[in-house]
Amino acid sequence: MSEILQPDGWAKPIGYANGVAARGKQIFIAGQIGWNGQCQFESDDLVAQIGQTLRNIVAVAAAGGAGPEHIVSMTWFLLDRKEYSARLKEIGVVYRDAMGRRFPAMTAIQVAGLIEDRAKVEIQAIAVVPD
Repeated sequence: MSEILQPDGWAKPIGYANGVAARGKQIFIAGQIGWNGQCQFESDDLVAQIGQTLRNIVAVAAAGGAGPEHIVSMTWFLLDRKEYSARLKEIGVVYRDAMGRRFPAMTAIQVAGLIEDRAKVEIQAIAVVPD
């Protein structure tokens, strides 16, 4: 499994880990966006797109023999950090629905745009399946 890295004396992060150590088969998941498996958007809502994006990540991980518990790192690219911050409670619900209560090392970045015009979020992930 993986080990959460938390320096002594640091405040515990909420919703992510400062670091994760893991050993095993590495699965690199390309940036996923909020469309379905047929590359069609079902919603233009940020929270709905995040939910779909996370389900896409879980599906790709599963194709490599991994589950949400094996995801050790995520990088989120968002168009609107203010909307993201304002909707954190809703995002938490769809996150837990897809990922459970597992919080990998995460980075969130606001970007000027994404390749797909309707996309509001893109998330890249890394999973490690123990040997």
